[in-house]
Amino acid sequence: MGKSAFIHLVEESVQQTISLKEVHDLLNYYQEITSKTGEQLDWSYNSHAFPYLVTEKNDDNGNYLHLRGTDPNYQHLLVGVGNTKGSTDEQEQFFIQITLPEAATHGDKNKGNELAKFFAKKLEGKLHLFNDRIMYYYKRKLS
Repeated sequence: MGKSAFIHLVEESVQQTISLKEVHDLLNYYQEITSKTGEQLDWSYNSHAFPYLVTEKNDDNGNYLHLRGTDPNYQHLLVGVGNTKGSTDEQEQFFIQITLPEAATHGDKNKGNELAKFFAKKLEGKLHLFNDRIMYYYKRKLS
């Protein structure tokens, strides 16, 4: 398997849990707002902003969304949800995982980064990018 980016839902996030259906709804919302941008520009921007067909898959690894490219510059991305089982003093933490399979292109990596940032901003989460850098989209407390 290739690299993964994670959007962790922290205590300060908009919500602390997430389901695959909610992620699919966020993808639909992303497609909707990019198509409106295209209308304003009088350009078919939606096919460039989201060059994937989304299907839900279920296998040994669980349920996930398979984003299959509709353009030769894009192959596929995998999007799933999970949680870390907290110990007795730690709280359970949900996350969204975006995975670049081995056959992914540079276009997939760029689109994966864009979608990860979109999810993190929308949910006010903590984003671990493909290159292991961290971005904070939630309001952090000063101590």
